[in-house]
Amino acid sequence: MKNVELSVNGDILTITVDLTKEFGPSASGKTVIIATTEGNVRLADRAEFVGVNIYRKK
Repeated sequence: MKNVELSVNGDILTITVDLTKEFGPSASGKTVIIATTEGNVRLADRAEFVGVNIYRKK
């Protein structure tokens, strides 16, 4: 994961992302990657999965 923090408190998922960071262009070059889980990831000790991509247009 890049620039994504996931925390579960009871049944509440909190996703934290620093919107000031950038990780370069996407594969297509049309957007700039800010944060990603790099695919779907399982929440610790739970059955749920989450996938996050945050980006902005160039």
